[in-house]
Amino acid sequence: MRNLDENTITTAVLARHEHAPDERLKTIVTSLVRHLHAFAREVGLSEREWEAGIRFLTDVGHITDDRRQEFILLSDTLGLSMLVTAMAHRKPDGCTEATVFGPFFVENAPEYRNGDDVANGARGEPCFVSGVVRGQGGEPVSGARIEVWQADADGFYDVQTGDAETHRARGVLHSLADGRYHFRSIVAEPYPIPHDGPVGRMLKALGRHPWRPAHLHFMITAPGYHRLVTHVFRDGDRHLDSDAVFGVRSSLIAPWIHHDCGTAPDGTVMSTPFSTLSFDFVLSQSP
Repeated sequence: MRNLDENTITTAVLARHEHAPDERLKTIVTSLVRHLHAFAREVGLSEREWEAGIRFLTDVGHITDDRRQEFILLSDTLGLSMLVTAMAHRKPDGCTEATVFGPFFVENAPEYRNGDDVANGARGEPCFVSGVVRGQGGEPVSGARIEVWQADADGFYDVQTGDAETHRARGVLHSLADGRYHFRSIVAEPYPIPHDGPVGRMLKALGRHPWRPAHLHFMITAPGYHRLVTHVFRDGDRHLDSDAVFGVRSSLIAPWIHHDCGTAPDGTVMSTPFSTLSFDFVLSQSP
């Protein structure tokens, strides 16, 4: 097809995909092309702006490695990650809401028993976390696999510190027969997403901050139930209404209760202040 112009090129591109063997791929790419072309027409995209966009995406790729996923950060900060999560995880009333997965999950985190200290030396005020995992009918979920991870007091996950051999403030445990779980960690603190790269430059150019409110990540799986990926957010955090990745849900906000020196919930006599967090999870049943 020759002599295409700005009014005919979209139809020509879509015609090239007419015989794509994968119907779902064809649907996605067709819509992508239509929206991309419509976007370029709507803003009157210049060659200089197009080149800047290509450089930006190239920079995002160059900074991405096995410890940093800048494309996930880009998706998160544009709200795409949370949009996809919301569409994919519509739940019955009463079930714990899902939120973004984030770029700092690690496979094969160390296993712990209930009551253990998953902080493993991470900096922060001690925090004792407990709760119950239930199904949507109120039944306790025994043996649910609970994966938890969080940043330290300085706002860094263990994978950002350069010590790939030592996992801190992350681990795996399983709910007890009555659905209960409990472990020791550290108090969650707000932190900025990595903003020393192209996504950070984008946020600055848009007049946006890179901060996330304090939270713990949880991923809970159990036979007969849908997997739950969520956060528990710290009540009172100043960034709850301006989370850089749009992940906050009111139902996921909980109080971290501060305590002076004394006896912790597990009987440990604490010579320093500590906090407690209690949060119950409700899983939706799978078919």
